[in-house]
Amino acid sequence: MTRTQKIVYWGSTLVLASGLIGSGIQQLLRIEGEGALAPPYAWGIVQLGYPVYILTLLGIWKLLGAVAILVPKRPLIKEWAYAGIVFLLTGGMFSHVASGDAWYQSLTALFLLVLTIASWYFRPAGRRLLPAARAREASDA
Repeated sequence: MTRTQKIVYWGSTLVLASGLIGSGIQQLLRIEGEGALAPPYAWGIVQLGYPVYILTLLGIWKLLGAVAILVPKRPLIKEWAYAGIVFLLTGGMFSHVASGDAWYQSLTALFLLVLTIASWYFRPAGRRLLPAARAREASDA
């Protein structure tokens, strides 16, 4: 793996994980609003037509996904985490489009999706789901 590939991998992975952790914590640490149809933290999710309780599930998934892509080893868990992140982000983008939001409402999710693909593509051999022999060959090259 070249130096440039390592920089792209770690840069995309750290920014992606930061975005997931930040939004996951935001969704888990909610503050109830008084007298509103939807609490202030949930206006977007309610506007998209989802129940407020979905924020807890999304927040937990984001935190677990960020941890899974950051910790060493466990390539099978990483594969599932990357797939889950892709589902999460494309689902969010689709929700915005389907609800009639402007195209730019999906830019954050699109940016994170690009980072997810870059992180997945440039991950080191030890973080890939390969047989051990092929992983050693890839790291020796």
